[in-house]
Amino acid sequence: MPTQSSSLPASDSSAPLTVMGAGLVGSLLSLFLARRGHSVEVFERRADMRQGGAVEGRSINLALSDRGWRALEAVGIGDEIRQVAIPMYRRVMHDAQGNLSHQPYGQDNQAIYSVSRAGLNRTLLTLAEADPRVTLHFNQQLAGLDMRARQLELRDTTTGQERQQPFRRLFGTDGAFSAVRSALQKTERYNYSQSYLEYGYKELNIEPGPNGEWLLEKNALHIWPRGQYMMIALPNLDGSFNCTLFFPYEGKHSFAALQTPAQVQAFFEEVFPDIVPLMPELTDEYFRNPTGSLVTIRCFPWAFDDDVLLLGDASHAIVPFYGQGMNAGFEDCTVLDQLMERLGDDWHAIFTEFQQQRKPNADAIADLAVYNFEEMRDRVGDPRFLLQKKIESRIAAQFPGKWMPLYSQVTFSHTPYAEAWASGQLQERIMRRLMSHIQTEADYDQPEVQALVQQEMAQRG
Repeated sequence: MPTQSSSLPASDSSAPLTVMGAGLVGSLLSLFLARRGHSVEVFERRADMRQGGAVEGRSINLALSDRGWRALEAVGIGDEIRQVAIPMYRRVMHDAQGNLSHQPYGQDNQAIYSVSRAGLNRTLLTLAEADPRVTLHFNQQLAGLDMRARQLELRDTTTGQERQQPFRRLFGTDGAFSAVRSALQKTERYNYSQSYLEYGYKELNIEPGPNGEWLLEKNALHIWPRGQYMMIALPNLDGSFNCTLFFPYEGKHSFAALQTPAQVQAFFEEVFPDIVPLMPELTDEYFRNPTGSLVTIRCFPWAFDDDVLLLGDASHAIVPFYGQGMNAGFEDCTVLDQLMERLGDDWHAIFTEFQQQRKPNADAIADLAVYNFEEMRDRVGDPRFLLQKKIESRIAAQFPGKWMPLYSQVTFSHTPYAEAWASGQLQERIMRRLMSHIQTEADYDQPEVQALVQQEMAQRG
């Protein structure tokens, strides 16, 4: 029989806040809540990843950009994280012959940053644990949730023992397959959908050089676009690169088609010839590492009265192709903190406004992530696409404040995702009209092209 824990304090305001999930968003959220003076209880089904032998889950590197930095700086840890992050100032595209082309990410030395998921999570957990208002509980699986009675049923994954744990306010940050959301899905008129790409991903590795040097350009995100599939690589501090192959499940070129080490070796030598010499353990890693799936999850509402709220992947899991999954989850924490600052202890108003504000932006970045997959896979090696990006940069420099490329709006600003997506779609229509008159970058300076640019910008207001 489950054991019964002590009841909550009588005062609603003095009751600890409960966070379910100690991943990136959950551990950061606990810091935000503690900073507001709340006691916080954090429950995580996995073992403490900082302990030897703990299973850390995915090791894929993440791209940290402005929205994420804003959240980290708000809790005073931006400088600490910068010590273990590598700036990437541009994309480097590798064609099938090993030729390189380059595309800067932004203006004025702007960069996105390669960070280790596990390393960042460990740092956030250590900082949370150092705060006396935060208590971390590991190996605690959510086996049941009674929202009306405000009771958690927790199972200790090491002993199998179950116990009841009361809560007053519960924040579900337990990932794409959230147990908290699963309970919400059983409530009346709950909307939920999940959509998988016909692609999976496989992690591979480029080892550092003999003296720990990077064998590819360090400060760049590398892409091998191949039309219906692609591979990317992000740098690590030790000179290695984390590579991710995004590949169809079925078809002529697919996971299903590569069944033997010889097939894998031959395929990579044909389509990724420049990278094969840097991957001496290619075939071993290919068959040893699991194939991950790529899912978009949408749901609503994210809140149940003023008792339960979903954040991060639990409410809006997206595919990784805009590098915004973590950043969007961290921005959830920033927005919630801003609402707490403005609305005080009115939790009903906080939860209501949070989901109304964030839901359209979560839907927008979900769409943008799929859109950017198609761009990275199909277009980044296209000379016309690269020319268009150069022309967009020229327009942005000529009309500062009136034109910002979509990627920069998403990555280097705090413009709400929905506004950025709407603006980007408008700008893409303008670019289609302009590019029909442009064959080289020099054409941008032609009087007739400049007249068209001025006309388009005047119509934008």
